[in-house]
Amino acid sequence: MKENPSSAPAPLIWTRPSPSRRRSPLERDDIVRAAVAVADEGGAQALTMTAVAKRLGPYTPMALYRYVLSKDGLIDLMLDSVTAEIPVPDEPGADWRADLHALASQSWATVKRHLWYAQLMPTRPPLGPHLMRRTEFILRVLVRQGFTVGEAMTYAALLDRHILGSAQQEAEELAMRRRHGLHSPQQLSEAITAARDLAAEGGRHPLLTEWMTAPSGAGMDEQFELSLAFLIDGIATRLPRRNAPAGGGDDGRR
Repeated sequence: MKENPSSAPAPLIWTRPSPSRRRSPLERDDIVRAAVAVADEGGAQALTMTAVAKRLGPYTPMALYRYVLSKDGLIDLMLDSVTAEIPVPDEPGADWRADLHALASQSWATVKRHLWYAQLMPTRPPLGPHLMRRTEFILRVLVRQGFTVGEAMTYAALLDRHILGSAQQEAEELAMRRRHGLHSPQQLSEAITAARDLAAEGGRHPLLTEWMTAPSGAGMDEQFELSLAFLIDGIATRLPRRNAPAGGGDDGRR
């Protein structure tokens, strides 16, 4: 994954300002946009400095290092650029559940547009300005409910694991469907139905056979929303007692 002309670890990109444009028409943002386009089209595996340079035009891969320091630096910039697409309010609202739900749902929608994001996010420290602003907002929402910063960080991590894990599964399922020529929900349904004889053999799986005969159920987006609701409900059961609402089944457990 890493393409760095030096064997020494590169410094974090956030410690180095972008070079002046006086000597070149190229800017750091140009490289980031090209890299995002490469990854959007071909996935994380397609992201190389050579591919990005080719997309930009008359530049060599080595020329890009002056602007992004290393491939890791480029990935950091890409992740933060995509995170900037997620709307983050300036202040938490009156309904903490609504705040978490909105941010998680908008994050999910953004990551689905850039599925490589879920693959690359765990490989880099989340230190970009937009990444830190998003995390700070989640922490503020939860700390206002009486959680410690450590507890709030735990729940923020759980939310992100749900978002990124769901996106990674989506990416793998999409790759599988492409490999097998299943380009539409109808084609996928027909493939499942065609395989039902395996489930029906010997009569050992009658319920699974019934489902495979006429597949139905929630799609990926509905599953995400359902799981997110479960997760936020779970956080609510851990609210400090002094902040627990009188109704709604919240027992104030820690």
